[in-house]
Amino acid sequence: MSLAAPSASPSVKPSRGKLPYSIVFIVLCSFAFVALLYADSSWAFFKVKSCSRKNGGARKSKHRNSDHDEARNSVIDDRFEFDPEECSVNTGKWVFNKTIKPLYTDRSCPYLDRQVSCVKNGRPDSDYRHWEWQPEDCTLPRFDAEVALKKLRGKRLMFVGDSLQRGQWQSFVCLVEWIIPQDKKSLKRGDFHTVFTAKEYDATIEFYWAPFLVESNTDRPIIGDPKKRIIKVDSVAKHAKNWIGVDILVFNSYVWWMSGLTLKTLWGSFANGAEGYEVLDTPVAYKVGLRTWANWIDSNVNPNNTRVFFTTMSPTHTRSADWGKSNGTKCFNETRPVMKRHFWSTGSNKQMMSMVNAVTGRMKVPITFLNITQLSDYRIDAHSSIYTETGGRLLTEEERADPMHNADCIHWCLPGVPDTWNQIFLAHL
Repeated sequence: MSLAAPSASPSVKPSRGKLPYSIVFIVLCSFAFVALLYADSSWAFFKVKSCSRKNGGARKSKHRNSDHDEARNSVIDDRFEFDPEECSVNTGKWVFNKTIKPLYTDRSCPYLDRQVSCVKNGRPDSDYRHWEWQPEDCTLPRFDAEVALKKLRGKRLMFVGDSLQRGQWQSFVCLVEWIIPQDKKSLKRGDFHTVFTAKEYDATIEFYWAPFLVESNTDRPIIGDPKKRIIKVDSVAKHAKNWIGVDILVFNSYVWWMSGLTLKTLWGSFANGAEGYEVLDTPVAYKVGLRTWANWIDSNVNPNNTRVFFTTMSPTHTRSADWGKSNGTKCFNETRPVMKRHFWSTGSNKQMMSMVNAVTGRMKVPITFLNITQLSDYRIDAHSSIYTETGGRLLTEEERADPMHNADCIHWCLPGVPDTWNQIFLAHL
């Protein structure tokens, strides 16, 4: 619609060369209206939904022009609440921050195994404790012990899996126990089942040992020779009866399956003897075992009462050529993360990961993944290496001098990388 000048009134003669006041008024109002719309839309532009920079004005430029822009964007990011539906913690980078102090040490937390107490075991460097995971799309909330305990009030939280899952459990306990008075907490250890109790919160943080999730002849006692291990891929009941009634279950199972290209598997009872085993390719055996676990979850877990999480595979770093050190000694003497974007080591098997996706994709009970594989794969510097124990004793000086055979590049120092796993876990809660 065009703005035409109104017809001149018989009693008013318009001045030549001058616009009527009515037209000037309409034009000015139009400009004001447009300006107001622009201002409103610009304001709404910054009111983006939590933490997703992909959909809002808080998106950081991949090519920042100045430190001022970076500071401005970081301030905006800090205002966002974590939203796992819109924010992927899987993509990001490790940022060194010397001001970060862990919430605990391996001397202050009495619940850590000697296996992961690297500083107590003589590790001389400390930089590995000051790296902070920074996701691309959001700001990951810091771990808050009080918030964690309030979320667990009146609940049972159980970590289920192998020694790496035990590390995540120990990390979680150490992250919260320091704010609990001494007489308000307790720990009861068992061969399979260990329970930390926060009495005033009526909460338990538990660990259950089941390295394959399904049963095996090496659950307890552990059989050192992988060739003698047999996995009962069709049975989980012996372990699973201990999972009933738990409010939050966090599972993992990976590294114990990776002892060779094939595995001995068994259907039926061990009482029938080991002669009836069948050799399967490792990915096939893994998939069969996961299906047994998944079927139990679908048949016994009510998703209205219980949340189920699955921690993705924890990378191993036993081949230094993966990060360009052909003459290196596994993870020994590494003091910095790999900075190459999307680095993926041979210790993270994508075929095995695809088996987890295939099985859980068919489940009725929803599974929340704690996707820690990529972010952990960068951390070649954070393993316990030679600052650990074996067979219940610390490595001798002679054993430490031979890191090629004795460096542990599977388990993580604590405090360390598993604290970030629990930071992500708490954000999902």
